[in-house]
Amino acid sequence: MISAQALLFDMDGTLVDSGPAIEASWAQWIGEYGIDRDRFEQVIGHGIPARQIAAELLPADEVAAATLRLEQLEIDRAPDLRVLPGTREVLASLPDEAWAIVTSCTRPLAEARVKAVGIDPPLLITADDVTTGKPAPEPYLLAARRLGADPADCLVFEDAPAGLASARAAGARAVALTTTATAAELQDAAEVVIADLGSIECDPAPEPPVTVHIRA
Repeated sequence: MISAQALLFDMDGTLVDSGPAIEASWAQWIGEYGIDRDRFEQVIGHGIPARQIAAELLPADEVAAATLRLEQLEIDRAPDLRVLPGTREVLASLPDEAWAIVTSCTRPLAEARVKAVGIDPPLLITADDVTTGKPAPEPYLLAARRLGADPADCLVFEDAPAGLASARAAGARAVALTTTATAAELQDAAEVVIADLGSIECDPAPEPPVTVHIRA
């Protein structure tokens, strides 16, 4: 059992299964921009903002337009997404003052994805809201501040090493989900490792704190 003032959720791979749509969009994007696949594989990292990846792969004067192109490719595929197990049940049990989505997506893309799967977050932190994205701590620090919570009293749910590093650097506790990576890849940066949100249950509460029960 864990008590927290706020629960902060990554989106892709934590709440939403967007993997196939992301892979298809990136494949089309690197083809359009003539990017070497091996070079791309060296740079790509789940949970890292697209603009940071584009900046590693393209000349500086192409990054802005290329990032917008990728964003549109991913928005076009938003209808293909589905929620992951436990998502709806967990979110429905939380008071609005006690949770947020913290994503490396741009705001237009994040809004398209949550709308496509029928999630309405009370607070949505995106790559457009921060100067430095995951794995830096800024996204989770901003979410905690806007919810009026101490980062140390926040519980983060993440599926990617970059996101877990962000949570840890922010001083938050973290639960890792093995939806896109193995437990071995995640366990050193997380307090607990679970399969998905179907492994947790939150006591209904009208206001924070939230009590989280984790099933092994």
